[in-house]
Formats: sequence, C-alpha cells, structure tokens
Amino acid sequence: MTKTFTAAAILRLADKGKLSLDDPARKYLPYIPYDERVTIRNLLAQTSGIPDPIPLRWVHTAEEDDSFDENRALREILKKHSELNFEPGKKYAYSNISYWLLGKIVEKVSGVSYKEYMASEIFKKLNIPDSEMGFSIPDGTKHVKGYLWKFSFFNLLKTFLLDSKFFGKYEGDWLHVRDHYLNGPPFGGIVSNAESVSVFLRDQLRNDSVLFSKDTKVLFYRQQNNNAGKPVEMSLGWHIQFLNGNRYYFKEGGGAGFHSEMRIYPELGIATVAISNDTEFNARTFLNETDVEFFPSEISRQSAE
Repeated sequence: MTKTFTAAAILRLADKGKLSLDDPARKYLPYIPYDERVTIRNLLAQTSGIPDPIPLRWVHTAEEDDSFDENRALREILKKHSELNFEPGKKYAYSNISYWLLGKIVEKVSGVSYKEYMASEIFKKLNIPDSEMGFSIPDGTKHVKGYLWKFSFFNLLKTFLLDSKFFGKYEGDWLHVRDHYLNGPPFGGIVSNAESVSVFLRDQLRNDSVLFSKDTKVLFYRQQNNNAGKPVEMSLGWHIQFLNGNRYYFKEGGGAGFHSEMRIYPELGIATVAISNDTEFNARTFLNETDVEFFPSEISRQSAE
C-alpha cells in the first residue's frame, strides 16, 4: 500500500508548484537509462513501460538494514533492466521500479530523504505518531510476526524465491517469516497498522484534505488514459475497480509474511482496510465480502435482486 502514499507525496509537491506531473523523470534523475518520454505521470499511472522483474528478492533482513546501500541496489537494478518494454503511455503494466524512482524524485525535489519527507509532510500532517507509521520495525510486542502456512503454494516455492535466512522456525503449521525490509522504501516500505492507515483514508473522504488542495485531490482520483485515449484501470496512485456497481479505488500490498489492501468509495463516503500477517490471506475476497455490509441498504438490496 506504500505506493499510494508515495503518490500522495508527489502530488503534494506538485500542489506546491515544485514539479509538474508531465515533467520527464530524467529532469530530476538524469542517471536513469530511460528516455525523456517517461514522465512523472507515466510513473504514477503505471504506463511508463519500465520493466517489473519479480521483486521478491529485493529484500534484506532487519539485521542488515544499517549497512544496506539503497542507492547501490537501485543502480544495479537499473543496469540490469535498462530497456523499456513498450512506448511510454501505450498501456498499463505494473512496475515496482517506477515507484522506486518516484521516491527518488521526492528526494531530489524536496532536498531531504524520502523517509524524512514522508514523516514530516505526510504522516505528521495527518497527526499519525512516528510509532504508528514509519519505516522501522518496532521493537517488542508492537509488531506482529509474519507467517507462511505449511501447506501453502508459496511455502512449496519459498527456497526458490527467498534465501533461507528469511525464515525462522515452524510454530505448529505456521512458518515464521523473519523481520525484513524491502530494498526500495517507496514501493513497499511503510510499516503501520490498520488504524493508522484509516487516518489517511478518512482524510481522503473529507472535502478538505490536509495533504493537498481540492484540485489536486481531484487529480489523485482521476482515471488516466493511454496514448490512444482509452482509460486504464489506474488513477495517479490508485487502482480502480467496481463492487456491485460501485466504483472504488484501492491498493493491494503483499510479500513474505503479510498481505493487505485498502479501499476508498468516494461516492459512498466509505473506506476500508484489511491487514493480515498471513502471506496468502486474500484481502480482496475478504473486503468484497465485508464492504457490502457497509453499503447503504438500497444499494445492497439492488445488488441482491
């Protein structure tokens, strides 16, 4: 779900006139191997054409975090994946690299690290304490363990996907996934809980967001088009779907040990979030089943007829 928060950071900078969404990414990151056609808007809407190699190995253990060099890791990935898969804007295709680059643009434009900007300009503005949303795994009992079910498909493949150092011991039928961090915080590094995520969602349901102006908030949810003028199932940071005819904006997140999804139904004034410490928890199915319970009675009745 971090990507949507990263998108909010970019839009906050745009709202303050610090950048334009149609600026080439290379204006701020001249070292990237992709040409001038890739814009910030392309990165946000996942229409950049930048590859998306399987990112499961883009992780490091909590013990390795102090010595981990994020910039070096990004340089190595850009070197290996330097060619675009298609012309920017041609179509939608998910890319973790795109949002990693957006985080680097935040750093370049703001003059501070991505983590510092998020803390001061997103989390603090929402009055979310550092202990409830950030980029560090809390000590002690405030952080739940992540697990992998013994009989799951992912468990069968785990040694092909991740090094054994990321796995602890079995607790009954559940394998403990050791604490770890993603190599690129902007595409999946936020550590938080459902209550704190709901603060962000509630802000987005208000007429006046504390993060950006009304016009910029409209941009946040405006469905984007490809080069042919056809809509893609993305806004500038949210995926778009429908449940019982009701449009919702969502971001799903997952990895070893956890799975989550947050949604917002602007027309209904409803937002939901689910976070689980089960790798293969199906957050989408769970929310599909629970969200309808919060729909107005006439909508629920129409969908049942």
